[in-house]
Amino acid sequence: MNLGNSLFQARKKRGLSQEEVAEKLGVSRQTISKWELDETLPDIRQSKRLASLYGMTLDELVDFDLDLIDIQEAIDRVPDSVTEKVDWTKAWSKKYPILATYQGEVDVRPYAAALCGLMENLEKQYGYNELDSMLVLKDILAGVWKKRKKRR
Repeated sequence: MNLGNSLFQARKKRGLSQEEVAEKLGVSRQTISKWELDETLPDIRQSKRLASLYGMTLDELVDFDLDLIDIQEAIDRVPDSVTEKVDWTKAWSKKYPILATYQGEVDVRPYAAALCGLMENLEKQYGYNELDSMLVLKDILAGVWKKRKKRR
């Protein structure tokens, strides 16, 4: 998504018109339009004021993606009792077929044993419960994956 579209989506999400934003920033409605059409860019001061007006950080405004926000809000609305019933491997297998096939190809026992040991270590060292330990390991693994992906 480009910056102009991000500005447009953030403004719409707050329910503001171009005129209202222009008035609050002390610029013309045409200036807001040009920013949203990527014809010009707001300076850093105006960008910070836009972020504040839209209730976001400057980083969030620059990276604003309405689809991601909608997905996060949908996830937040689903109760744990429902998410516990979902077969996540099956659901994610539609996007990542390896999740449906690797069990027949990979001897998971040594990996499972190593992960079990890491989970137990987190539980003992930090007092985490099983779920929290699993989530911490998942997050660590995701971070490692992102770093490796950046190196390519």
